[in-house]
Amino acid sequence: MRIVSYNVNGIKARLPRLIEYLTEEQPDVVCLQELKASDETFPEADIRAAGYGAIWYGQKGFNGVAVLARGIDPIERQRGLGGEPEDEHSRYLEAEVDGVVIASIYLPNGNPQPGPKFDYKLRWIDRLRARAAELLAEERAVVLAGDYNVIPNDDDVFSVRAMQSDALMQPESRAGYRALLAQGWTDSLRTRFPKGGVWTFWDYQAGAWQRDAGFRIDHLLLSPVAADRFVDAGVDKGHRGREKASDHAPTWVRLR
Repeated sequence: MRIVSYNVNGIKARLPRLIEYLTEEQPDVVCLQELKASDETFPEADIRAAGYGAIWYGQKGFNGVAVLARGIDPIERQRGLGGEPEDEHSRYLEAEVDGVVIASIYLPNGNPQPGPKFDYKLRWIDRLRARAAELLAEERAVVLAGDYNVIPNDDDVFSVRAMQSDALMQPESRAGYRALLAQGWTDSLRTRFPKGGVWTFWDYQAGAWQRDAGFRIDHLLLSPVAADRFVDAGVDKGHRGREKASDHAPTWVRLR
């Protein structure tokens, strides 16, 4: 099973690239983030025409997550995280596909920091960790896939100095990510590339793509049962270089 995390940065604008990716790569499951579309405007017909079932949790103009599955409809398990009832952001969608529990995650960016947006980011990480603990207790194959907006290590960024004041690299952000891993999750891309130097995001500004000035913020975390089935992980970097592409590249894990 090949499971992909793909921040499309606006599904309306990137629909041709998404359909192209589904058609060329034929992944089994795709977790989308940053749809920037309401539930009513999600392009279900186009995605079904490409051979994929879908569930989605939209929000007009912002956020939004979805789970696509090749040839079948994902079974929805949960949308949104507990712990903050007033939170209306569409950032978490959990599904089951072929016996594997898969969550599409769009963790808050947190900039500017310090400030309320950064505080919200840290609370959101805590809420995700609470849900992750519940999932681990099920002792099943689980994949937490998404744009975490956290650069975990110094070798996950082209320049530590350039990003040192960004919310993505603050000690508190990293500590939250490490606390999640410490529950027993496996960072699949880090397992495949232990020395780092692998990017999943390149900004549109300042020629970041042309300079390969990127960083790693898209992660697929595996429960122990899923980690036992780990085969490979990678980044489909070439898709970032296409015309009118997302600023993220599809990032994937393959399980037996």
